[in-house]
Amino acid sequence: MKDGIIKIDTRRAKKFGFTSDKYFGWLWKKGNYITISLIESKGYLLALFNSILRAGYGIKVPTPFAKMQRILELKGFKQTYEWDKDFGEVEIWVKDNKW
Repeated sequence: MKDGIIKIDTRRAKKFGFTSDKYFGWLWKKGNYITISLIESKGYLLALFNSILRAGYGIKVPTPFAKMQRILELKGFKQTYEWDKDFGEVEIWVKDNKW
């Protein structure tokens, strides 16, 4: 899969079950990771995590709100920081695709 935005309900999105009946927003692929930067889940967030990991990708979540951070901590994500040319140092929570 090529890098770039993954719009909801597209063929690329459906590979992860990322459809408008379950989510709102978009994903982003870069390298071996899928970034979840802005989505609303209608109760299917963990299914999305599992689908992405099963497809062989890691997951990145930048600067999560408190509720999302608690979910990430429970699911074994690790807090890291990356440099972004536009925003400077950015908090990123990461889960590699190793089960």
